[in-house]
Amino acid sequence: MSAGNRAMVEWIKGYWHTLSRPATAFSLGFLLLSGFIAGIIFWGGFNTALEATNTEKFCISCHEMRDNVYEELKGTIHWTNRSGVRATCPDCHVPHEWTHKIARKMQASKEVWGKIFGTINTREKFLDKRLELARHEWARLKANDSLECRNCHDFEFMDFSVQSERARKLHATQLSTGKATCIDCHRGIAHHLPNMADEDAWGPDNPADDASRFGEDNPLKTEGTK
Repeated sequence: MSAGNRAMVEWIKGYWHTLSRPATAFSLGFLLLSGFIAGIIFWGGFNTALEATNTEKFCISCHEMRDNVYEELKGTIHWTNRSGVRATCPDCHVPHEWTHKIARKMQASKEVWGKIFGTINTREKFLDKRLELARHEWARLKANDSLECRNCHDFEFMDFSVQSERARKLHATQLSTGKATCIDCHRGIAHHLPNMADEDAWGPDNPADDASRFGEDNPLKTEGTK
C-alpha cells in the first residue's frame, strides 16, 4: 500500500472514530446547536416540499386532472366571478390546518398508485370511476362539515337579502341548525356530476323527503315529489 493510501485509510479511521464518539471531540453545547440547526434545515425542506405539492400547478401536472376536472372548473363561478376571487384545487381539496393537511396528504398518497397503474389514465376510465371518486370526496366533506367550503364562505356574513327564496329557507333551516352542510346541496358546483341515475343527489338523508323539516312549505319539493 502506498503512503498516500495509508494516509487516506488513517484519515478515514480517525474520522469514523470522531463520529462514533462525538462527545470526546465536541462539547454538549456544540452538539445541541448542531442538532437544532439540522432540525431547522430538515423542517424547512419538508415544508417547502409539502407546499410544492399543495399548488394548482402540481395538481394539474398529471393529465388525468388537467384534462378532466380542471377543464370543468374553468366553466364555473369558482374560476371567474364578479368578485375576482378564484378557488384553486388545494383550496377545496386540502385542509388549511397543518395536522389535517398532513392527514389528507397521507390519504392522497394512494393516488400515486393509481397514477402508476393507470387507474384513470384515459377519459373512459375516468368516467367509469367518477361516481366512486365523487362519493369519496362527498363523504370526506360531509365528515368534516364542509371545512374547505367554510374556509371561504362564512354563514355569519351571508347576505340573505340577495339570496333566492329557496336558498334563504335552506340556509336558515338546514345550514344554521347543522341539519345539513354545504356539500349536501352544492355537489357539482365546481365539477360536472357523475352519472347520478342510481345516486340521490342529496345523499341518503334527502331533506326533500322529510316534511318535518319544512312542513308543507318545502322549498325542495318539486313536481312529482310526494
